[in-house]
Amino acid sequence: MTETTTYDVIVVGSGAGGMTAALRAFDQGLSVLLIEKSELYGGTSAMSGGGIWIPNHGKPSSVQDCYDEAFTYMRGLVEPCVSDERIHTYLTKAPVMLRYLEAHTHARFDPQDSYCDYYPDRPGGKSGGRTLDPAPYDGALLDDEMARLRPSHVQTVVMGRYTLTMAEARKVFSKASGWMSLMLKVVAQYWLDWPQRRRSSRSRRLVLGNALVGRLRHSMLDRNIPLWLNTALEELLYEAGRCTGVRVQKNGQPLTLMARKGVILAAGGFERNQAMRDQYLPQPSSIDWSAGNPANTGDAIRAGQKLGAHTDLMAHAWWGPAVKVEQEPLARILFVEKSLPSLIFVNRDGKRFSNEAAPYQNYGASAYTGLEEEGNAVPAYAIFDSQYRKKYLFGPMLQSEVTPDALLPKHLKDNFYHKADSLEALAATLGLPVQNLRQTVDRFNRMAKAGEDTDFHKGGNLHDQYYGDASHSPNPCLGTLSKAPFYAVKVYPGDLGTKGGLLTDTHARVLHENGEVINGLYAIGNCSASVMGSTYPGAGSTLGPAMTFGYLAANHLADCKQEEQLDPREAMSA
Repeated sequence: MTETTTYDVIVVGSGAGGMTAALRAFDQGLSVLLIEKSELYGGTSAMSGGGIWIPNHGKPSSVQDCYDEAFTYMRGLVEPCVSDERIHTYLTKAPVMLRYLEAHTHARFDPQDSYCDYYPDRPGGKSGGRTLDPAPYDGALLDDEMARLRPSHVQTVVMGRYTLTMAEARKVFSKASGWMSLMLKVVAQYWLDWPQRRRSSRSRRLVLGNALVGRLRHSMLDRNIPLWLNTALEELLYEAGRCTGVRVQKNGQPLTLMARKGVILAAGGFERNQAMRDQYLPQPSSIDWSAGNPANTGDAIRAGQKLGAHTDLMAHAWWGPAVKVEQEPLARILFVEKSLPSLIFVNRDGKRFSNEAAPYQNYGASAYTGLEEEGNAVPAYAIFDSQYRKKYLFGPMLQSEVTPDALLPKHLKDNFYHKADSLEALAATLGLPVQNLRQTVDRFNRMAKAGEDTDFHKGGNLHDQYYGDASHSPNPCLGTLSKAPFYAVKVYPGDLGTKGGLLTDTHARVLHENGEVINGLYAIGNCSASVMGSTYPGAGSTLGPAMTFGYLAANHLADCKQEEQLDPREAMSA
């Protein structure tokens, strides 16, 4: 051991949850150190959409909400393994966390009134308003720190340059009224930033997760909260009945860090650890199918397990239909593409097995159930025709009216998609039963013309239609696959990260296998067992809890009582 440093609180992981915890602990008078394993800060949060799902948040919204409806909705979705008390804590404390951030940091959020819950037809579900997006942020305010901010996922940056908010992306990709003028404005803003163009192709108009993390990092800089990069967790220290610190490797050198009050683990899941995927997740499974942070290898979970921590939900992930581009290190999740007309998913039997436009979380269960009962759906295939290809993007393939097939990069032609002049030829190329695929498409085409998917109900609710083509009728999600050529791309049960981890209580304290609290040890985000169980109530169901329980962990470490005096059901009206 070459050095010992002591703080009140040590936070492991630099995503939005870890930063929120660090900010709150500092503001309660505690000394804080935040450590990050990689050379870039922000983690999965920086790569994400940046939204937070907070019902009854109290900000101006056209959608009316209340605690009782939110509890009914969550309790109806989340398994009994997540207690009423944890759900209650999240729903009552998340608005308080939000109010704290907006009052004391640079964080700003806008409710998305048109972005519905993922299951809006369930009791307590809403047509919008519960998801809040971070306001765009000028990266120039971070100065040199912007270069150390983990970049957005490649699939969220148009043509590798232009950044769009969630609402803007929906407008552009669904070609809603005004989409062209919006895109021209974004392009102009990008090229007029001459100082940045001389240095980098990266836009300083930060949106989505980059905006969220950028705003939180700015708030840390205001307070001079130290952030150590290239500092990897090796081991948790445990003495005299409590967690007392961590052993780390900082720039390859061993170091012991002591924590007077406690350690908050906020280091993400295990999506990039193949051995843990093999041990816990449904099979087959691969790190190559993940869109998550390359640094998330389950270090915090393993460290907690060595202290006897209880784990839960380890077989679950934040699933999504994923495609893999050989030249890219991360998989792409089909958020938008799956909802548009003239596209279906089929398994190895050439049959549909799910509602393609359903919440992306559903894809994991659909694919693995299909593997066991309806034929091999790992991988499955996305099938679409020239109508789709002309009008809509698919993964790295811009629509053909912008980039014809002849202009697509060679690596996409060779390794990403298959193309044929008939469905029969496409089926033969893929090794699918020709007759099955033909019957599947013929049946789907009849339903598309009628505007109703009687098999899987694609396009049958507000969620499905959110990314549909509003100009297409009679159903914005249903269109025939009838015009050659036809295309196919392999689709995998990918993920945004894993959601199983260390089991915690309502203060984010880690619980031992015997049910007792491990004093001094807290876990939030994807290294903890999700308060959402195996489900995904709405956009931002990952970051909202990470930030809320980070806030609550800091409160508990500081023995903060001030928020407890508020009536939890009326917190935002106080």
